[in-house]
Amino acid sequence: MMQLRFRSVFAALAVLLLASAPAMADTKIAVVRGIGDVFQGSAAIKAAAAKLQGDAERRKALLESEAKQLSEDYQKYQRDNATYSPDQREKTEKDLTARKAQLEYDQQRAQEEFQGKGGELQNVWVGKMQEVMVQVAKEKGFDVVVTGAIPINKSLDITDEVIRRLDAQNAPAAAGK
Repeated sequence: MMQLRFRSVFAALAVLLLASAPAMADTKIAVVRGIGDVFQGSAAIKAAAAKLQGDAERRKALLESEAKQLSEDYQKYQRDNATYSPDQREKTEKDLTARKAQLEYDQQRAQEEFQGKGGELQNVWVGKMQEVMVQVAKEKGFDVVVTGAIPINKSLDITDEVIRRLDAQNAPAAAGK
C-alpha cells in the first residue's frame, strides 16, 4: 500500500516537472558561488574590514594602557597604604574602584561597538553586493541569480564579475573609510 502511494506521488511530481519544463527552459540562471567568496575576494570589502579592525585594535591598545596604569596604581596603593592617612586611604580606594568600574564599562562598550559596526558594515556591503549582482545579471541577460551554488557550466558563474564591479564602484569609498 505504501509503495503504491509513493509511486503515485512520484508519478504526479514527474508530470508536474514535465509540464513546467518548457517555462523553465527559457529561464537563464546566473550563479554567485557564495556571499563569502565575494567578501573574501573583494579588495574594497577587505579594506573596509581592515579599517574597522584597525580602529578596534587602537581602542583595545588604549584600554590596555589604561588597565596597566590602573594595575600599577593599585600595586602602589597596596605597597604604600600603610603610610596613608585614613582619609587618603579612603579617597584612593574610591578612586581605584571607580576607575576599575569605568574601565570595565569602557571595555564592554568597545566590544559592543565593534560588533555593532561589524554588523552594519556587513549589511552595507551585502546591499551593495546585491545591487551589483542584479546589474551584472541584467546586462548578461540572466533572469535569476542564485547564490551558494556550484555552477557546472562556468559561463553561468558571475562571481568574479561581481567582485570586479564591486571593487571598481567602491574603490574611492574603500580608500576613504
